[in-house]
Amino acid sequence: MNSNTVKQGIDRAPHRSLLKALGLTDREIQNPFVGVVSSFTEMVPGHMHLRQIADAVKAGIRSNGGTPFEFSTVAVCDGLAMGHEGMHFSLASRELIADTIEVMAKAHQLDALVLIPSCDKVVPGMMMAAMRLNLPAIVVSGGPMLPGHFEGKPVTLSTLFEAVGQVHAGKKDEEWLHGLEAKACPTCGSCAGMFTANSMNCLTEALGLALPGNGTIPAVYSERLVLAKETGYQVMELFRKNIRPRDIVTMTSLKNGVALDMALGCSTNTILHLPAIANEGGIEWDLRKVNEVSASTPQICKLSPAGDSVLADLNEAGGVSAVLKQLIDNRFIDGSPMTVSGVTQAERLKNAKVQNTEIIHPMDHPYSIQGGLKVLYGNLAPEGAIIKQGALEDQEMVFEGTAQVFNGEVPAAEAIRNREINAGDVVVIRYEGPKGGPGMREMLGPTSTLAGMGLDASVALITDGRFSGASRGLSIGHVSPEAALGGEIALLKTGDKIRIDLKEGRLDWVATDEERKARRVEYEKNPLQLENLNPELRAGYLGRYSEYVQSASRGAAFRPIKE
Repeated sequence: MNSNTVKQGIDRAPHRSLLKALGLTDREIQNPFVGVVSSFTEMVPGHMHLRQIADAVKAGIRSNGGTPFEFSTVAVCDGLAMGHEGMHFSLASRELIADTIEVMAKAHQLDALVLIPSCDKVVPGMMMAAMRLNLPAIVVSGGPMLPGHFEGKPVTLSTLFEAVGQVHAGKKDEEWLHGLEAKACPTCGSCAGMFTANSMNCLTEALGLALPGNGTIPAVYSERLVLAKETGYQVMELFRKNIRPRDIVTMTSLKNGVALDMALGCSTNTILHLPAIANEGGIEWDLRKVNEVSASTPQICKLSPAGDSVLADLNEAGGVSAVLKQLIDNRFIDGSPMTVSGVTQAERLKNAKVQNTEIIHPMDHPYSIQGGLKVLYGNLAPEGAIIKQGALEDQEMVFEGTAQVFNGEVPAAEAIRNREINAGDVVVIRYEGPKGGPGMREMLGPTSTLAGMGLDASVALITDGRFSGASRGLSIGHVSPEAALGGEIALLKTGDKIRIDLKEGRLDWVATDEERKARRVEYEKNPLQLENLNPELRAGYLGRYSEYVQSASRGAAFRPIKE
């Protein structure tokens, strides 16, 4: 694929005429064509400023001999979609994003791509497109939001979600909440903590698909515009050297990404997106690799929601580069993979330094000797489930509680708000997986309400859905196989005993084999009919999505289309 297909030779005179209708000169038409993919939208604060970022990227491309063409893709704000039917569309938008970029790039025979995402599913969706197309490509995000300040403390969106729980618990009033909501999100950019968007933007640096600083330079800093210009310039260098995403994202760099994930304490959603990105590059990814890396990689940063620091603090402390440099120097990651800088990871980080050891701890004084995430297995999750252990005080906790079972997030959230959940309970939210939801909704509402009520350490929550990067507490998601695929979670009843053993990495339904077999027979005689669950969501795009989506253990990626 290259732009010569649409611009050279006598037969392409009509094509050149259309390009000249855009105002292009003969010189511009002869230059390489670079797609500048922006997820700008006026509805999402993470994306509201991306036109300015795109203009800077285009300036960089032009300064190095390329002709840029900007086009857009969709962008869902998980915060705005939270707690209603809109959240069904968030994860599902990831596949649309990859598809729309493929359509535009192939239809117009582009030579290279600069990808400008900001929020949760846009970052992995664009990276999936880069791997699928394998054109020279670089990611430059819109950057993180600055934190707000309220009552003398830094606050973020997750502060506000937890504040709702405090009001429901009678600890605070609505006037106080109104004051907080005016301060929690003070600028454009992706929400200020180590939530999913910022987690994925940090991982672009570890994978080698972005220039240093992409994950942490705040959205409102002019330094972000400089980075955008350098990104536009550098994509032309990649084009000339023929360095492509599949030369950069390999099994080695994916393991490096997981190691950074563990060191930073990133969102559980990264464990959905990395397999999907690997899948687009034809890389076989086993979820068990996460535990292998996590067991040997210390967590040296603790950012919101697990701690009080935010992405702007990490940026001032040396950014992702400083964290990666420590991991390379201590042989936790391999510095040999190529990066979009045109040199290896080790070469481009040789001068990186930690500027604040309170934010980035030394390797010999970590927050935890294990990484921030862990995959649990057991009879409830034979294909795995994920927990953000870095947000827990006791990472060797054994918790056994009584199941309170709900078919969907809405009744569970109502029960929590109505104070029907007590210490020692295990809230089970099922039929919220990729297929069953459909779309695998996030559960920030229930988890943050529990946290606001002070129950996040004494109540567990397990689901075949997923959690926001802003979630914390004893929350276990991605239970696979999901209920809609007949997973054991579909067999549970209120009153069952659930055991969570973090040290052993187990998630089990405490029941005899005879009881489990009897429940299986009962379930198979009368399974829940998905068409009766949210029937209004079984048509249109979500209906098609439900047919093709795979298990969370496979990154909720689409299954291959059979010939």
